Amino acid sequence: MLAPATAFLAAFTFAGYLSPIVAVVIAMLLIVIGMAFLRVKTDPLPEPAVQEGMPAAVLDGISDAVLLLDTDRTVVAANQAARELLNDRIEGRDLALSLRHPEALEAANEAISGRVKSSAEIIMDVPMQRVFQVQAVPLPEDASAPPRFLVVLQEVTASRNAENIRADFVANVSHELRSPLTSLVGFIETLRDVARDDEASRARFLHIMADESQRMARLIDDLLSLSRVEANEHVRPEGQLDISELLARVVNSVSVQAQEKNMSIELIDPVPLLPVIGDRDELIEVFQNLVVNAVKYGREETSVRIAVSSVERIPEIGGRGLSVAVIDKGDGIAAEDIPRLTERFYRVDKARSRSIGGTGLGLAIVKHIVNRHRGQLVIRSNVGEGSQFIVFLPVAEPQKAK
Repeated sequence: MLAPATAFLAAFTFAGYLSPIVAVVIAMLLIVIGMAFLRVKTDPLPEPAVQEGMPAAVLDGISDAVLLLDTDRTVVAANQAARELLNDRIEGRDLALSLRHPEALEAANEAISGRVKSSAEIIMDVPMQRVFQVQAVPLPEDASAPPRFLVVLQEVTASRNAENIRADFVANVSHELRSPLTSLVGFIETLRDVARDDEASRARFLHIMADESQRMARLIDDLLSLSRVEANEHVRPEGQLDISELLARVVNSVSVQAQEKNMSIELIDPVPLLPVIGDRDELIEVFQNLVVNAVKYGREETSVRIAVSSVERIPEIGGRGLSVAVIDKGDGIAAEDIPRLTERFYRVDKARSRSIGGTGLGLAIVKHIVNRHRGQLVIRSNVGEGSQFIVFLPVAEPQKAK
């Protein structure tokens, strides 16, 4: 029992530069390894599966991805989080076969060759961009056990996104609010001076000031919505919903706006459809944005079609899904503008967009919500004919449908 106790105490010396939960995992891991090697002395032919399985069972108690390496950089054990992140068959293979990031491998090599703690930050781009802090630490040496090295991948995507969002928020707000604020200041000065006793001018200026104030309110609402979506983009929704019912609700909410332009909205959805994996409120925001845009930019006395169909494979992502195409009969969009449509504040026709209440953030919000759902947004358009905005979303397989 002396070796496990020594290992337990030695592991806690790492608490000064590791998080407490990782230090505890190291301690528990060393106890298991020490006990396993004590059993080797009394039983020369132990079951390999038991020895390798016990450390993995201990590591499963931590939510970060945790890997145990030997001196050859071979993965001896991995917890469930690591297997989900890297590969279900990661054990027994060189770390480089599953974690193909030079910075992470260099950190592991430094820990193995120099027996020192090493760290690195890596970015994984598939299926979406995620940021991880990698820590590689040699475990305390034990004469009765071979050297082991711990590699922990802690996700820091949320904190990095928050830093970027704060910087972008300030820059975007400063740029976009300058124009309406300048207008408001100018009108206030005019009302206090030359238009003080001019009833007609005062009424006209107050109307313009009200419009500019509402524009700023819409802009702030959209910025807050975009920031919220970006902060959670790396977390995939887990709920399931009926896309037909959701789209019917969107059509009803936009129908009054369509009637003002003598337009109709046609929903074409086959039955039955598999449930979509997603967040109800966010998907309502996606299709509300797309249908409202189709009405705003569509020609009067035309129709907006919403076509739903099943697909065997989502483009560029894979997996079964549904496609929802919002099709309008507007002026269309030039090919050179299409790749930039989802950029913040990008407008094909700035004057027209602002005159109909656009903030330039709607499609950016749509893109980030679709990314969070592990879906795909495809835009097709022909000048003079109209546009199609197609959203691909993953579906729940029949055996998993609730």
